[in-house]
Amino acid sequence: MREGVIATLIFFTAGVLLILASVHIIPQIWNLQHIIMFIGFMLLLLAPIILVSTFLLSVLPNAKKKMDQCDH
Repeated sequence: MREGVIATLIFFTAGVLLILASVHIIPQIWNLQHIIMFIGFMLLLLAPIILVSTFLLSVLPNAKKKMDQCDH
């Protein structure tokens, strides 16, 4: 569960940083700005998907047994 939250945080910050970089830093050469912005938006869209899927995996019926056996 911790890995899902960390992956979500990484995807979210990387998406925001890529979008900001494409707007302010990257020049408009060969549509590079749009490509980087698209990748940033994809990362922003994947962040909540990872978080929701991690939550859904934790509330499954057999998840309590697996969480009790987990080393954390």
